[in-house]
Amino acid sequence: MNSALLANIARFVLLLAAQILIFNRIDLFGFINPFPYVLFIILYPVNGNKSGLLVASFFLGLLMDMFWNSGGVHAAACLVLAYYRPAIFKFSFGLSYEYQTVKLNDVLTPERFSFLLIAIVLHHFVLFVLEVFKVSFLWDILVRTVLSTVFTIITCIIIIYIIKPSKR
Repeated sequence: MNSALLANIARFVLLLAAQILIFNRIDLFGFINPFPYVLFIILYPVNGNKSGLLVASFFLGLLMDMFWNSGGVHAAACLVLAYYRPAIFKFSFGLSYEYQTVKLNDVLTPERFSFLLIAIVLHHFVLFVLEVFKVSFLWDILVRTVLSTVFTIITCIIIIYIIKPSKR
């Protein structure tokens, strides 16, 4: 096994464990939840195996559904994020994405922040729409999406800076 695969497996296990043991217990005001487990999908290598990302994202979401007892909404939201990830990369980074010169765990630039924001908003919106699945709750879906996105972005930025490799 190469080091990139081992790093991805470790990231999968650590983010899932952190989500289950720490972040699932955080519930601000009854409807604001951080979901930093999506960092696995966001930080997956640009030149990595696309079908491997889809399979890993499905299992990541499925494991979250098992612990949240949520019936598949996390798996669907993770699959949507993994599927649209190349389009979000292209929108945020332009030609840099084409040449695979993107590193997300460097200094936070506007391009990296826009990628992080769009990816998390997409995941959370799909998650909450599928969770509620009623048009009459559209305002509730939007409020939960915005507030959980803010909390998740702050958590993800902190995690990225904690796990960022030091430059020597």
